[in-house]
Amino acid sequence: MSETSTGFKREIKLFDAVMLVAGSMIGSGIFIVSADIGRSVGSSGYLLLVWGLTGLMTLAGALSYGELTSLMPRAGGQYVYLRESYGPLVAFLYGWTLFLVIQSGTIAAVGVAFARFTGVVLPWFSEDNVLLDLGFLQFTSVQLLAIASIVLLTLINQQGVRNGTIIQNIFGSTKIIALFALLGFGLLLGTNPEVMDLNFSNLWDAQSVVLDKETGAITRTTLSGWALMVGIGTAMIGSLFSSDAWNNIGFSGDEIVNPKRTIVLSMAIGTAIVTVLYILINIVYLTILPLQGDPAGVDALSRGLQFASNDRVGTAVAEVMGGAPATIGIAILIIIATFGCNNGVILSAPRVYYAMAKDGLFFPSMAKLNKNGVPGAALAIQCVWASLLCLSGRYSDLLDYVIFAVLLFYILTIAGIFVLRRTMPDAPRPYKAIGYPVLPALYILMASFICTILLIYKPDYSWPGLILVAVGVPVYYLVGKRFKRVEG
Repeated sequence: MSETSTGFKREIKLFDAVMLVAGSMIGSGIFIVSADIGRSVGSSGYLLLVWGLTGLMTLAGALSYGELTSLMPRAGGQYVYLRESYGPLVAFLYGWTLFLVIQSGTIAAVGVAFARFTGVVLPWFSEDNVLLDLGFLQFTSVQLLAIASIVLLTLINQQGVRNGTIIQNIFGSTKIIALFALLGFGLLLGTNPEVMDLNFSNLWDAQSVVLDKETGAITRTTLSGWALMVGIGTAMIGSLFSSDAWNNIGFSGDEIVNPKRTIVLSMAIGTAIVTVLYILINIVYLTILPLQGDPAGVDALSRGLQFASNDRVGTAVAEVMGGAPATIGIAILIIIATFGCNNGVILSAPRVYYAMAKDGLFFPSMAKLNKNGVPGAALAIQCVWASLLCLSGRYSDLLDYVIFAVLLFYILTIAGIFVLRRTMPDAPRPYKAIGYPVLPALYILMASFICTILLIYKPDYSWPGLILVAVGVPVYYLVGKRFKRVEG
């Protein structure tokens, strides 16, 4: 599909694409989720193993997914791959879930994280600072800043894809450099021999840790065999979401210079950078904070990694390293990380809604590009919905519900490589999945294992997600009769 036939402007180059991949992946998760992982597996060795397995799974997914991006480098990305593999119903269910919760919910959650950490530097932005109380709804200064940041980034991206990539390049490169600086300072100034001895003397002593919030009692259960595998599987929920959004670059296929090469390279480079960073950052955490601690501890060192205040491991490490100034420094880093992450997510997703509208499966206005060559209506509608989710206070619950659905769509997408090799055997594939069929099969098996664990042991995470997807089936048939395919 040529640039002329789509109206999109091919302005995303390789560096831009790498920053979109890495910048969209790095948000606030790396500074938070290690606390929950530490409680789920209870040892330094298994905490690092969880991050290592997440990195392996992400890289396997990206290297396999690259075949689809080179085969169909079009606006819409994963939606297009699912449509060509399984038909419009499955593709619509993906787009429906993406808009309703996955992407819009992520934008809301990251926006609120941005506002919360801004409050560390500017205390006026606090969830205790209620600006409007309607009884059924309290509007706080945190929600105000979260919505303002979403609106600002939407307006920037309305002006053209180049504007969005400039913001992404600035914030993406800044936070990657800052994270490497954090690694250096942590290893040079923060290393504590006593903590290292505690954390690394019993690397594989796995145990789950459960805190009763009412009584403060801690229950520790030794893990082995199947229980250990379940613990690892559930622990990977947080690390996988901290590593997600690596596929978003595929949504912008019609805006990328030499997309058949650039998309594949950017996913490989971006996911590799983030994977290495995440593992190294967790090693730094374990050289500064004891893994185990006391939830009633009076300082960050006594609370440990497992019971860092509000699970904010990053700020706990900063507190130990340099007190209040270092904590503010980490907060600024997280502000940069979340702002850049949201820019990448806001930029990418409307291309999916554009492709859906072209197929007659979404509002026809979303199938149009504005004068700057971007899907302006799709950006605006996404902004409104994400802002409403900021107000609802329920977006984090919704994100929990679709963890299963997200993995399910990834499984279906990677399996689509096998389907399309059979149904489109002669189609040009400038890039073929490395290690085919082993590497794609490895990703499918790992993701399927986690889905199975969620279905059995975390029904609150899996069944609501399935219901949310299933509700899309009658919506598909209603929408399919109302809208018509948009030509051109």
